[in-house]
Amino acid sequence: MIRAVLFDLGGTLHVCTTDEKRKLWFAQRLLSRLSEYGIVLNMSPEALARQLEENGRVYKAHVEESMRELEPVQIWDEYYLRQQHLGRERLAPVAEELSFLYDYERVCNLRRPGLLDCMQALKQDGLRLGIISNIISRTLVPHLVLEYGLDPYMECILTSAGTGIRKPDPEIFRMAEKAMHLRPEEMAYVGDTLSRDVRGVRNAGWRLVIQIASPSSWRRDAGMAELGYQADYEIRELTEIPEIICRENERK
Repeated sequence: MIRAVLFDLGGTLHVCTTDEKRKLWFAQRLLSRLSEYGIVLNMSPEALARQLEENGRVYKAHVEESMRELEPVQIWDEYYLRQQHLGRERLAPVAEELSFLYDYERVCNLRRPGLLDCMQALKQDGLRLGIISNIISRTLVPHLVLEYGLDPYMECILTSAGTGIRKPDPEIFRMAEKAMHLRPEEMAYVGDTLSRDVRGVRNAGWRLVIQIASPSSWRRDAGMAELGYQADYEIRELTEIPEIICRENERK
């Protein structure tokens, strides 16, 4: 019997969009914030925006291969701002804030329609809820849980920034099982990617995985379907989930 449903964040509980104008605005925002800490970068917002884009791709390639998230200060020192050679000591006071801003302001996060309706319905059905998210900020997920009104529902919150482990490594799913005192066959997961979410759930041996359509997941999922990864259910709306869980539990 499924007793808990855990969720991805980006692409699942909210969808993320951005464009060149927003990336440029964010680069100027970053330059201004760094200067308030006495870190002055002698470069244009356009140059910084390009640097963040290029270095971000390099970092993502590294961590998706290693399935390990680095410390925020290491991310900014060795990847996102590596050309500036600022050093960890200068970046340490601001590194987590930069990571938060990168995931909160560089993109536009729009919560999914029916988000609270879905959580309320699952909770009323006796399901326990949580989040497992790959993210470079340690503070963004707890912040958004409060902002979205999810605090009464989320019992377990695990992030790659907090654990150092990224999906699809099954170890982060093992941590959720341990935290909730449940077995793999009692767990379900909802995410938007084959590469991280579906593969991670299959690696962990959980009972059920649901994939929700997302405008950005195709970039990360190239070639994954050919490897045989497929969700148990594919949906477009969060409000489809309670009925699926109910139907699965009726099968016993």
